[in-house]
Amino acid sequence: MESTIQQRKTPYLMIAILFIGAFVSFLNNSLLNVALPSIMTDLKIKDYSTVQWLSTGYMLVSGILIPASAFLLTRFSNRSLFITSMAIFTLGTALSAFAPNFGVLLTGRMIQAAGSSVMGPLLMNVMLISFPREKRGAAMGVFGLVMITAPAIGPTLSGYIVEYYDWRVLFEMILPLAVISLLLAIWKLQNVMEQNKDAKLDYSSVILSSIGFGGLLYGFSSASSDGWTDAIVLTTLIVGAIALIAFIVRQVKMEVPLLDLRVYKYPMFALGSVIAIVNAVAMFSGMILTPAYVQNVRGISPLDSGLMMLPGAIMMGIMSPITGKLFDKFGPRMLAVVGLAITAISTYMLANLQIDSSYTYIILVYTLRMFGMSMVMMPIMTNGLNQLPTHLNPHGTAVNNTAQQVSGSIGTAVLVTIMNSVTKTEANSLMTGVDPTTLTTAKQAILGQKALLAGIQYSFYVALGINIVALVLALFVKRVDTRKKADMNVKQQENKQLQPEPN
Repeated sequence: MESTIQQRKTPYLMIAILFIGAFVSFLNNSLLNVALPSIMTDLKIKDYSTVQWLSTGYMLVSGILIPASAFLLTRFSNRSLFITSMAIFTLGTALSAFAPNFGVLLTGRMIQAAGSSVMGPLLMNVMLISFPREKRGAAMGVFGLVMITAPAIGPTLSGYIVEYYDWRVLFEMILPLAVISLLLAIWKLQNVMEQNKDAKLDYSSVILSSIGFGGLLYGFSSASSDGWTDAIVLTTLIVGAIALIAFIVRQVKMEVPLLDLRVYKYPMFALGSVIAIVNAVAMFSGMILTPAYVQNVRGISPLDSGLMMLPGAIMMGIMSPITGKLFDKFGPRMLAVVGLAITAISTYMLANLQIDSSYTYIILVYTLRMFGMSMVMMPIMTNGLNQLPTHLNPHGTAVNNTAQQVSGSIGTAVLVTIMNSVTKTEANSLMTGVDPTTLTTAKQAILGQKALLAGIQYSFYVALGINIVALVLALFVKRVDTRKKADMNVKQQENKQLQPEPN
């Protein structure tokens, strides 16, 4: 084992460089969604399902590569890994900005995803190493500022740019930031993480994880538009599930797995991971259902819709560092219970939105929900990671990132499917006994809005149920105080192995 840790003080400059790279990569994750209709028109794409691959493909590549991040973080130095990843991301951004056609644009997006997939786990591991356990809450709170706020402001920024400029500006504004981050990394980035140059990549695990996570992500993301009975959707889900089971079995049996699932032997990590998964389902689904209500029920423009969600994003950005400091002082349980209770109340309020709910009311409720969410994710994750020995940190962060990405995709697909199903049933109910020939265009629009509102309300009630599950689980969270003991036990075991056997 080669140690590259020679730090005497917290490497704030290096962390700042990593923050810039992580911010642009996380921002890029949600930046393109609002711009898809404009891209369709400009590049003459006839089918929306085709242009949707700019988002779906990005998510697929990230989901496939994140499980391998544990190996990459163990095998390579943080300096070389970040520089390589940022160079790949910059190349993809430049390719997308000047793409002459859809094929080149899609290729650029895939390259972007390949570069950004390791950014989150890398930054999180550097934060864990750079700060002592008693200060990690504040440090991870600042990390949450990047991880949560950047994707949240993406739709608002995208809506503004598409409204007044060309969609290519979305990539052109990211490109200089990526270049600056890359140059700063080459100039100032240092190594603070341990690396194991003898680590070997298990290609069978990579193939199984790619098919497993890729199949599930594609299947669930496609189900909301193509339906659960679609042959391709069913095939990818079945194949993905089988491959994922085989991947899990292989990881458990391997002495040095690609993704060490033994992290789930630590109870607070396991509980925190489950709560984070459930919370991710509620959070990402809310980010889909709220714009659906605002734009399709209330008829508010995409730009104004994005602006309505901006205060919630700002609230999460303000609260994330504050929540981290509160975690260091009070521990995770109080924050998680209070945050999830606020989230449950605000979700109930969203489930009772009416066709004439005021603009101000929608902003306040959505912002309140984001306030509650900001108190949960990072404290729960940090508490779980605190229980892991240092050598399992890369695997813990990789497991958390993979689980949240997959669960967010699955949860969103399920709730959108429920929304569509209830909307269709409600539309048929509203049309019972009504002569279609007597309906004016205005009346048809009102009936459509009422049916969609019923679907959105029902889906929010389902999200409320999911939220309550997380709230109940949070009651069992305990503050971890055994991190140093865990590391000591690992060192003792290693020393025992090095001692000669008695004659």
